[in-house]
Amino acid sequence: QVQLVESGGGLVQAGGSLRLSCVASGSVFSIYNMAWYRQPPGEQRELVASITDGGSPNYADSVKGRFTVSRDNAKNRVYLQMNSLKPEDTAVYYCQATHIAVKFLQSWGQGTQVTVSA
Repeated sequence: QVQLVESGGGLVQAGGSLRLSCVASGSVFSIYNMAWYRQPPGEQRELVASITDGGSPNYADSVKGRFTVSRDNAKNRVYLQMNSLKPEDTAVYYCQATHIAVKFLQSWGQGTQVTVSA
């Protein structure tokens, strides 16, 4: 099972930028699809962005054009670059890993808080 630890969250003003990082350990990172989810206060957890083992990204419509997901397999890391932040981006952001072949091998990080002030 892969262990995930997020970092990079914080409090920023609307229009600002933040870069989240997720480091993986305990498994072979390159055979996992990665994703970023977020859970706004009082809301359901939602998919923000994903990236395959081969580096192909996908984004939720709400963040398309503002967020960029990337990965560095050599460093066992996945990133979420967040630009033009809006107050509605405020949420706890979670890193997720899913084994490309064994789908029940799925792990979540502890989450990192992102707060965007108006």
